[in-house]
Amino acid sequence: MAINFFIRRKNATFAIKLKITIHFTMDFNKVLFILQEISPYLPESEMGNFSRQLAQRVQEKGAEVRTFMPKYGFVNDRRNQLHPVIRLSGMNLIIDDMDHPLIIKVATLQPARLQVYFIFSDDYFTPEITKELEINSHPEDNDERSIFYVRGVLEAVKKQRWAPGIIHCSGWITALAPLYISKIYGDDPSFRDSKVVMSLFDEEMVSPLSEDLYKKLKFDGFSDEDLAPIMDRSANYVDLMRLALEHCQAVVQCSENVNPEVLKMVEESGLPFLPYQESDDSTFVDRCIEFYHSL
Repeated sequence: MAINFFIRRKNATFAIKLKITIHFTMDFNKVLFILQEISPYLPESEMGNFSRQLAQRVQEKGAEVRTFMPKYGFVNDRRNQLHPVIRLSGMNLIIDDMDHPLIIKVATLQPARLQVYFIFSDDYFTPEITKELEINSHPEDNDERSIFYVRGVLEAVKKQRWAPGIIHCSGWITALAPLYISKIYGDDPSFRDSKVVMSLFDEEMVSPLSEDLYKKLKFDGFSDEDLAPIMDRSANYVDLMRLALEHCQAVVQCSENVNPEVLKMVEESGLPFLPYQESDDSTFVDRCIEFYHSL
């Protein structure tokens, strides 16, 4: 980039032309967590506990954090002190040519002061208190539920005009996020320089996603090449992880026991990989933060 500098002295002006190379670095002080669950909003689990510890530790290290999860019916608004975020709500997301209202709520985990944003629409999540998560009780809607959740998070971040350096996804419901970030939101200033990290847990899906997932993603503008891992089939857990691995930049193994077929795909992908090592939780969380910087 050529820049002209003019230096004025008493009776003369000197024009100095300099060629400057500017190096841009990603902002690793901004981390977005797209989560399937986080403790204590759902029953205790390995995924929920790890998600909370990692998000909290990253914030304690001085990073600016945004944390999202679905607003399942299990999450009681009053008990957890959820409040609507008016400035982020009110838009409609079109899925398969149908409008679905996006509502976003927020709560603060004390004493960490960690804010958690909840993605909600009564088309996919019930406003009634439930004992079972909708992804398990109504799996027939999980294809659209996943699309809605991922797009809801990304649209909310866009609206905040916030640009995370790291986007960490956990849980199969987030597996479409790397695809959307890479192909649909890749040129947006909020995501242009982001590195997407995918967590692997010991998890299962109640049933494969509908065969209509392919058609619904095509409606959003994806090509046949983008969707090759799920073309003409009901997408199971391995299919979703394959799709995620093709579009993320790094992988973290967060459970000792992970689907071996998925681990084999990770090895073949050549992606930066942080394997599981048995240690106390705080040590592994710190290793994840170091892994962010290595990217």
